[in-house]
Amino acid sequence: MKDFKTAFFFLRLPVAISLLGHGLVRIPKLTSFSEWMVTSMEKSAIPSALIVPFSYILPFAEAIIGALLLINFKTKYTLYTGLVLMSILIFGSCSIENWSAIESQLLHSIYLFGLFLFYEKFKPNNSNS
Repeated sequence: MKDFKTAFFFLRLPVAISLLGHGLVRIPKLTSFSEWMVTSMEKSAIPSALIVPFSYILPFAEAIIGALLLINFKTKYTLYTGLVLMSILIFGSCSIENWSAIESQLLHSIYLFGLFLFYEKFKPNNSNS
């Protein structure tokens, strides 16, 4: 592809901003976000001993993955990490039957996978990303 870098930047941009935004708006209100997540997962079989630390890690993970996608750093591994994160979120949403959240998480997953396919098919041979 003639202008891979530009095309790939604009393909990454929406999902990178989405993940970065999710993380950045939650970080300033980390305690209330954690309390909300614990409350929303009460009916889940997942123990709160796992939910509490995850709720504090999640906003940072989202922000870091979004930022790494934005700057195109270690793209292949960042996409893998994003897909793993989405899978964890989907599992949690399934455990409380929050089907509407799963739609958004699946959309993010499909988008990340599409980026991965595009990256693998069109990346320049000398790419260090």
